[in-house]
Amino acid sequence: MKEEIFIYFIGTAGSGKSTLTHVFKEWTTLQGLDAITVNLDPGAENLPYTPDVDIRDWISLKEVMEQYKLGPNGAQIACADMLALNTSDVKKSIESFKTDYILIDTPGQLELFVFREAGKYIVKFLNPQKTIIAYLLDHALARTASGFASQLLLSASTSFRLNQPQMNILSKADMLTDEEIEKVEQWSNDPGCLFNAISNEEPSIYREMSEKIIHLIQEFENQAHLIPTGIEEYMGIEDLYANIQLQFKGGEDLTSD
Repeated sequence: MKEEIFIYFIGTAGSGKSTLTHVFKEWTTLQGLDAITVNLDPGAENLPYTPDVDIRDWISLKEVMEQYKLGPNGAQIACADMLALNTSDVKKSIESFKTDYILIDTPGQLELFVFREAGKYIVKFLNPQKTIIAYLLDHALARTASGFASQLLLSASTSFRLNQPQMNILSKADMLTDEEIEKVEQWSNDPGCLFNAISNEEPSIYREMSEKIIHLIQEFENQAHLIPTGIEEYMGIEDLYANIQLQFKGGEDLTSD
């Protein structure tokens, strides 16, 4: 029986959503798992994978710019709202594959999907019972305690907006040193350690805001826990898959023999 688990890769621009979608798809193929990729970014260019379902078949950023005489930012907002109008077609396309895992690459700008009603509508319309959010934290910003805290706030906001099970992913972790990864993991597992690291930063309004963010994050159970991933030797992908199994299958490993 096909499970049809929807995995949404969400994060700020440049956080590595398309790359992780590609790497996860490659990994599932190697494991003999049935998965497809879905691109929901109408303005995407040079994707590292060939989407099985592509919103660009229905919506084109360039065409919207030309037709409505909009600049790039205005056209992206218009396209974000148009996504909801094409959700039925996207769903029919996805269902035609009869697959187990649907890997969804969301628009480059996080706010276009998370903070507009269209994104929330799409998630509920496609499959609200079998959906999980893979939220990507940018590796470069995660190097500092305050940068890491600010990304946790965006992650918590995403969880609040979409109201779905969520995993935090430290993307492009293979571009960090082992010491940097260990430090970020320590922050993620111990809010007190993260708070102390922020307190040791130079005094500023930014530091004070980061300290307040930590108090807020502590109210979200497991919100700070994260999974480091990268393209080198499919770093962290098995852990990512295991977390999905824990969420929907009680930890049962369903990889092909």
